[in-house]
Amino acid sequence: MALVDDAVEVKQDLPARPRARTLAVRSNAPAQTEPLRKPVNTLAIVPQSRRITPLFRKSYNVMLYLAQEQGLERDIYRAPISAILSGLDFDSHDTELVKKHVRAMASTAVEWQSPTTGEGVSWAVSGLIGHAEIKRERGQNWLEWSYSVKLKQELLQPSVFARLSLGIISQLRSHGGIVLYEICSRYRGVGRTSRQPWSWWRPVLSGKPETEKTKALEYRFFKRDVLKTALAEVNAITDIEVELLECREGRFISDLQFVVKEKAQAPLPLQIPPKPLDMSLVVKAQKLGIDDYRAEQLLNDFGDEVLKSGLEALEKRLGSSFPEPLRDPYRYLKSLMPGEAAKVRVKVQAEEARNDPSSPKSRETAAARQAKWTEEWLRKRRQAIVDDLNALSDDEQASISSALLADLEGRGVHPAIRKRLLQSGWRHQMVMAEMVRYYAVGAIGEHWDKPTPEQLLEIAVSMGDQ
Repeated sequence: MALVDDAVEVKQDLPARPRARTLAVRSNAPAQTEPLRKPVNTLAIVPQSRRITPLFRKSYNVMLYLAQEQGLERDIYRAPISAILSGLDFDSHDTELVKKHVRAMASTAVEWQSPTTGEGVSWAVSGLIGHAEIKRERGQNWLEWSYSVKLKQELLQPSVFARLSLGIISQLRSHGGIVLYEICSRYRGVGRTSRQPWSWWRPVLSGKPETEKTKALEYRFFKRDVLKTALAEVNAITDIEVELLECREGRFISDLQFVVKEKAQAPLPLQIPPKPLDMSLVVKAQKLGIDDYRAEQLLNDFGDEVLKSGLEALEKRLGSSFPEPLRDPYRYLKSLMPGEAAKVRVKVQAEEARNDPSSPKSRETAAARQAKWTEEWLRKRRQAIVDDLNALSDDEQASISSALLADLEGRGVHPAIRKRLLQSGWRHQMVMAEMVRYYAVGAIGEHWDKPTPEQLLEIAVSMGDQ
């Protein structure tokens, strides 16, 4: 089968299409109760040229859903961009982010194959879409796209397909979780997926093209980094339960298969519809020096609330040049994310703890508990600052020590402390507290030693003192 041309044409601000030819498309997201009929040959996509991200796959599913609604007889499919991606200011330059994704859909070469050998079309190679254009009509940005002629029939009127809930898919964060849900949904009535070599599952679930490096990796790394997360997500969020079966040849895992069961009770409808991915956070991350691909990955891994908090902290750090300008915004942001995620968890856990009057700790006075939490928080804060100082180069530490000496002299600190700084350095037990204070005030601010309520709650949970 011929490879579809990988070029993509993206246009903007073209003359408006005549009203008589304009297709009315709902501007809201697809109804959560209407399933997507996804052909089995599109479930196990093997990327050939570049990685497929969760946002990439989710967007493609929505586009396929909208195209199926518009019908097979059309050559071109169209929808407001806001029906596919939300949270963007489309009157700004945010359409560049959309262009990047649709360009990748057209140029990304993928193999299409069914997860069951011999089911449906056996094999094909193409771009995910044939072409794409962005047009602005009456103040609204519209996306138009088409599909490969050889695949269009099977994509829009599939003979064998999986019924998928876009509402469930919107809640899944990892690419592996999305794909595992899609594939296993195909086998609801069968009970288990087909058996395939574990190396077959790796590019399918990871969304990454195979390289010599990935081919050399052992199964245990694939299980740790991809499988466990995907299984946990599917079993926690979706309406199916999936169990991993590992098939051995001697001492080694050779093949994988998944047992699929309907949950005893289907998940209740959400009180509030799942929020779409907030792409405005990706745009903000770009403005702070974070590559949009990396920002999307953090968004999928941690969620919008955590990323939003992390970006606020990053923005504050970028505004300070003490002790030196920030060199790598992404590494700094990534290091913040686990702590920001812990804050979100702590808020939930602390609220549950406050609602449990039977806890023995509830009889302890609030003042005594807060003093204990503050002491522990300060200990960790000081240690973190010492670790930051140790991570600086010798020249940077010497420069800060000289500045500290001038500060000590200016404040009239006892000469013995200044002497120890000169002779033994800032790590001396008589000097370290002064260095920690001086560095923290410059790097964090005057209130560096004053924990917020959220920080104290985090300490409370870690100590078991809810």
